[in-house]
Amino acid sequence: MKSKVTKRSITKRSVVIAGHKTSVSLEDEFWNALKEIAAGRDEILSHLIAVIDADRQNAANLSSAIRLFVLGFYHDHYAKSHSRTRKQLVA
Repeated sequence: MKSKVTKRSITKRSVVIAGHKTSVSLEDEFWNALKEIAAGRDEILSHLIAVIDADRQNAANLSSAIRLFVLGFYHDHYAKSHSRTRKQLVA
């Protein structure tokens, strides 16, 4: 089975964290997902990025830390909804 790999463009975006300007390079899909997560939490995007920056441990850079955060968020969301569905089927 052949899979089609599409090249995603990475966009460099400027953000301000704790009064310091920096930039992150992310694919639109990750940037949009991050904005969606922030909105769902009623949180300002720059604050969420600051939290991710402060919490990053093994991520080499902020862009990687953001990707891992987004992936983890949706993984956890999927696992929780999948777990609820299983419990409903068993009950």
